[in-house]
Amino acid sequence: MGKAKKGPKFAVVKKLISSKMLRKHKEEVLNPLKKDISKEKLPRNVPSISSALFFKHNTALGPPYLVIVDTNFINFSIQNKLDLEKGMMDCLYAKCTPCITDCVMAELEKLGQKYRVALRIAKDPRFERLPCTHKGTYADDCIVERVTQHKCYIVATCDRDLKRRIRKIPGVPIMYITQHKYSIERMPEATIGGGEQAIPYVFVSIYMLFKSHFFIFV
Repeated sequence: MGKAKKGPKFAVVKKLISSKMLRKHKEEVLNPLKKDISKEKLPRNVPSISSALFFKHNTALGPPYLVIVDTNFINFSIQNKLDLEKGMMDCLYAKCTPCITDCVMAELEKLGQKYRVALRIAKDPRFERLPCTHKGTYADDCIVERVTQHKCYIVATCDRDLKRRIRKIPGVPIMYITQHKYSIERMPEATIGGGEQAIPYVFVSIYMLFKSHFFIFV
């Protein structure tokens, strides 16, 4: 068996510094303040505000919570066998009132027999009916316009497009379904159940926890 041919050996070539690069380096060392502004265009960074701080600017939101429900949220609640009012109370630990707009009711009526159970649930007398004064029956635009003008509502939806539009509005929490239960987005835990009155309870609980550990170690 013959020997394998080896490839050609390349000589190590040193990197040569051109006179132009050397002159540019000297200018940067001698004049550190003189820089090319055109080459240092940084991307524009917009400072993001934490959504957990929205409660300071949205004092209209508090128990009993008003939750605007859209068409698919009612449908997914039926599929997951969730009672709307009970599930909302288990999520927020406070009294909740589901709200149905005229647009959502019109959508359910247009969908026909397939959504007859959702329509029957929407006509529950416990739910608050919100009248619409605009033309058309597109519920997403109606909900976005309503929560933009009146930030006293929580929006319950599983629609990705609607959630993306609601996230652009500061101070409006979003309720959705995950793991067969309701969950809330953009709402601090300290404000759930009793507004800012729940904050002292949190500090008392932390104090009692540290106190118990202190006595154990002593």
